[in-house]
Formats: sequence, structure tokens, C-alpha cells
Amino acid sequence: MNDKLIGKIRIAVFVSGSGTNLQALIEAQKNETIKSGVIDCVISSKRGVYATERAVNAGIDAYTVVKKDFIDQSSYEKKLDDILTEHGIGLIVLAGFLCVLSSTFTAKYEGRIINVHPSLIPSFCGDGFYGLHVHEAALARGVKLTGATVHYVNEITDGGRIIMQKSVRVYDNDTPEKLQKRVMKQAEWKILPLACEKVCNLLMSEKE
Repeated sequence: MNDKLIGKIRIAVFVSGSGTNLQALIEAQKNETIKSGVIDCVISSKRGVYATERAVNAGIDAYTVVKKDFIDQSSYEKKLDDILTEHGIGLIVLAGFLCVLSSTFTAKYEGRIINVHPSLIPSFCGDGFYGLHVHEAALARGVKLTGATVHYVNEITDGGRIIMQKSVRVYDNDTPEKLQKRVMKQAEWKILPLACEKVCNLLMSEKE
């Protein structure tokens, strides 16, 4: 067994895009903000995204599993499950992952899937709230504070128990793009690694 895996929770990061949150996790692992877990594989829902390149550059196994390549949700999730089983994954981190997972899948991994969402849940969350749509809605409402939330994943979109939140100021001249970048830099990239370490630590305690 690789020495870096001994006594640690193996983490799979699910991605769909450029992988900025993945990079934050990789850096957090290097500086030991994450020390109770180790990223063992990255699974992308799209081909050719930069997130998989980030994984390879960091020496992490990367897979691409595209939902439309499978006949149904069950066969798609079986492929995901096969990869997770092969790697002995203890925690799944959804980092900009845009595919919806079934209640069967989330129930199987109850307490072992976390997600980062770019708002202060329960505001601007649920079905249809992803990417720039979240920030467009926040600006349209005129909120003065927004932020990011890391939460457990269950069968309800953005409905799992909150693990950690961080607020970010909204300015009068903000565009959705400006706000998105600020939320990522000031909130998402900060709390996702911290929440990941917190949950890995809890999972290690449960194993003892």
C-alpha cells in the first residue's frame, strides 16, 4: 500500500469543469490542512475538462464517466461505484459536479458525500441553482451578503445537513462573474478543505 494512504480516509473528488475547487483541495493536502484524508481519485462527468489535467499533474488517478454513455442512471452509478470500490473510497467530495445522483446512491454513501454550494444555504439553492445562476439570483434579490456552504449530500438537492459556511460581501457594481470569483476565492476555496478535513476526522473516529 502507498504510505500516504496508511491510516487516512481515501477521498474521491467528483468534478465537471476546470477544477478550481479540486486545486484548492490539492493545495490543502500539500500544506496539511487536509491531513486525515488523501485524494485517491478524481472522476469527471465531462470529457476534456481541465480538472482531469489538474489531477494527473498532481499524480492522482483520473477517470471520465459520462452519463449519456450509459443506458440508465443505475448503470451509470454502478460504474461510479465500481471505481469507488476499487479505490476503497471513504469520502466523496462534489466539487463543481453537475450531475444529479440518485437517492439510492446517496443513501449507500450516507454521511460520506459532501458538496460545496456557492450561496449561504437555504438561500439560492435547490434545483436549477448552480454556477452563475446562483449569483444572478443573489444580485437580482439585492442581498448584501452571500457566500458558500459545504453540506452533506442526501436525496434533496442542496438539502443535506450543513457542515460549514462563510459569508462574502456583495458590492453595488458586482456582476455575476465578479461575485462568482469573489465567492470562490474568499469562501469556497477556504471552507471546502476545512470541511473535508473535519469530515475525514469524524470518519476516522468512527472506524476506531
